[in-house]
Amino acid sequence: MHVSVLGREYPRDSQTNITSAIIHKLDRRLHLQPSHPLGILRNLIESHYPTFSAFSDMSPVVTPARNFDDLSFPLDHPGRSVTDSYYINKDYLLRTHTSAHEVETFSKGHREWLLTADVYRRDEIDASHYPAFHQVEGARLFHDNPNGIKEIEEDNARLSAHLASSNIIIEDIPHISASNPVQPSHDPVKAELVARNLKLSLNSLILHLFGGRASANEEEPLKVRWIEAYFPFTSPSYEVEVFFHGKWLEILGCGVVLQSTLDRANVPNSIGWAFGLGLERIAMILYSIPDIRLFWSKDSRFLEQFIPGTISTFKPFSKHPPCYKDVSFWVPSTGLHENDFCDLVRDTAGDSVEDVKLIDSFTHPKTNRTSHCYRVNYRSMDRSLTNDEANAFHERVISRLKEDFGVEIR
Repeated sequence: MHVSVLGREYPRDSQTNITSAIIHKLDRRLHLQPSHPLGILRNLIESHYPTFSAFSDMSPVVTPARNFDDLSFPLDHPGRSVTDSYYINKDYLLRTHTSAHEVETFSKGHREWLLTADVYRRDEIDASHYPAFHQVEGARLFHDNPNGIKEIEEDNARLSAHLASSNIIIEDIPHISASNPVQPSHDPVKAELVARNLKLSLNSLILHLFGGRASANEEEPLKVRWIEAYFPFTSPSYEVEVFFHGKWLEILGCGVVLQSTLDRANVPNSIGWAFGLGLERIAMILYSIPDIRLFWSKDSRFLEQFIPGTISTFKPFSKHPPCYKDVSFWVPSTGLHENDFCDLVRDTAGDSVEDVKLIDSFTHPKTNRTSHCYRVNYRSMDRSLTNDEANAFHERVISRLKEDFGVEIR
């Protein structure tokens, strides 16, 4: 038994969990479409870093070593699990983040770069989650010598002057702290300079994307705040939030690249930073797009709204009624992860499903068996689904539940 992915045949094994619905999305390449919101946003980000090399054509098929080991993910990290990631087999999976290409890109001698790509994770079904989405990875390295340190200091001065004269309020935190430490192999003074350069660079990018758009009053200052974070592949690490139309919204994660990553890439005497941001997350905010499924729509009423180089407010073109269907079943003794159920629903009904919610769960006091009841909301983005169509989808979901997982329907 084999599975065909992007024209190559891979042997199936016990780790294989990639679905046909996911395979069919691998060649869509939304981020390369110049009039698509994701393509427009990618170009805006790349235009802000004109000296950086830009990559956007890397294969989504990677090894677990590239996706996890090269980035110092612990062996028990949940991202490695088949419930979280799409495995082709034990030797290959679909990348779960653009960081999977960090070592590869650094090792080719690129020191300032942006990499945009589609990434894949098994996830819940609702308006803001989708198993395929897009990220931009950015990274910059400096030589760990007097010339490199001078370069950082000059760039920090330039960026500080730019931000000081801009309409932005930044809630900062210490670049390094006991809970967000410098790496043992790094000089704290140099690490702090790099962390400051990272923050200044990203504050400038956020101003480029959000300035004048964060509130109804274009004259109101853009508000940005920094928060300590943890990522397996950076230290110190941060998350960044923007105050947008009355709410704090998480925008991206970043940090100082682990020295072990640079060692694996064979990049000596260097220190640098990296960030990763989700294009859909930012595009949904900037364009006021209410449902993440819309990015995958082929409907001209969606696609023809957008103009390269311009961020405009999405105009809804339909409002179709929901069609709710419930399914209750006894969970098999081998268990059934919620992501397994969501993947089954996606593979059966595709983008005709708006969300899936667990609405009831209980354990029988005598048999100790667990029952789950899920509510599936069938609603198309571009037309009204009939009750008969929703029933047909739901009957196939129930049939596959019984066939694939051996559940007993209640």
